[in-house]
Amino acid sequence: MSVNKDQVKGRVNEAEGKIKEAAGKLVGNEKLEAKGKVQKVLGKAQAKYGDAKQDVKDAVKEAAK
Repeated sequence: MSVNKDQVKGRVNEAEGKIKEAAGKLVGNEKLEAKGKVQKVLGKAQAKYGDAKQDVKDAVKEAAK
C-alpha cells in the first residue's frame, strides 16, 4: 500500500494541532489551545479521507488483476 498526499498532510496537521493544543494548555492561551484542537480534528479528517482514497485506489488495482 502506498501513501498519498492527503494522508501525509492530514497526519502532519494532526500532529501540529496536538502541539498547538498542548502549548496553549501549557501557557494558558485558550485561543491557541482551541486552534490546536480544530487543526487536530481537521488533520484527522484529511488523513481519513486520504486513507479512504487509497483504499479505493488499491481495490481498483486488485479488481483489475
